[in-house]
Amino acid sequence: MAPKPANAPGGKNAPKAGAKVVTVQGGSLKTWTFSSPSIERVQVSMETDGRPLDADVDLWQGPDNTPQKMRVYIEDGGQRPFCCYIETPRCPNTVSVRNIAQLEFPLNAIVAAVDTSDKASSPFTGNSVNTIQGGALRTYPFDNNVQSIKVVLSTDGRPLNARLELLQGPNNNKQVVEVYAEDGMARPFNIIVASPGAGNVLRIVNTAPMEFPMLATVEPLEVDTSVVDDEPVIGGDSSFGFMRGVSQW
Repeated sequence: MAPKPANAPGGKNAPKAGAKVVTVQGGSLKTWTFSSPSIERVQVSMETDGRPLDADVDLWQGPDNTPQKMRVYIEDGGQRPFCCYIETPRCPNTVSVRNIAQLEFPLNAIVAAVDTSDKASSPFTGNSVNTIQGGALRTYPFDNNVQSIKVVLSTDGRPLNARLELLQGPNNNKQVVEVYAEDGMARPFNIIVASPGAGNVLRIVNTAPMEFPMLATVEPLEVDTSVVDDEPVIGGDSSFGFMRGVSQW
């Protein structure tokens, strides 16, 4: 059940080799403390064995100070593992992961420092940026061959409050992330969303008031070139045992 760092979303963006996998049982809390001032960015990866994933991820900096926090829900934590990058300027920093699911739904987590010179983990890109006003939403449809999506949300220094949803079909949420950051410029929200299958639509909602706009950059990260758009996408139940045994005709 335990994931390997190389299996994290984004492949090459996985935590460094040797990063420890920690099992967080349902209803329990685990923390990772980074005291070195040289660590300015950490990666948080979580997954399950196919069960739902429901967790709170917080960044603590000093007593009673939570500059960034997020609530994560994923319908299938094995098919769509969670992966995000948290900026950690100034030390010490502590990342906490609380599994708020029931005892029967454990999750595996990796929290590890990453190199800030790594372009793949950087929240800054040269692509077009969309402004989403407070209370507004924007949707981004993706082709069937897009396997993962990189999303960066930031502000001009004001607080960041947003909800990110991955839909596959009408109102069918496969992944929901609610995020808060006290400073969206110093701590932009940088996440990699796994998007296997067809009909994926990413919906981003700015849940802050109208006076707090945010900037959103959304782009495909991994594209499977073997997927052909004109081929049908086959779904439904397993075909095991289909038309076997006693004939119905």
